[in-house]
Amino acid sequence: MAIRSWQVKMLKYCEHVGHEIALENEVVYPAEHLPEQPPRILASRCSNAVQCNTMFDKPVCVWCGTNPAHEPA
Repeated sequence: MAIRSWQVKMLKYCEHVGHEIALENEVVYPAEHLPEQPPRILASRCSNAVQCNTMFDKPVCVWCGTNPAHEPA
């Protein structure tokens, strides 16, 4: 059976919200009978996305899904 888990990609300071956030990836690991396959990334998210998405005054970044043109450094 495949295993899915959210893993922290990096911790960084977000200037938009003014504190540290975690950028996470949802990774799926193959079943035991398929060990030669590498893990795959299914999705990405920001730990502060819910709070950022309630700020309607300006779009934030690609991690929140509101501004695909801005990838924070």
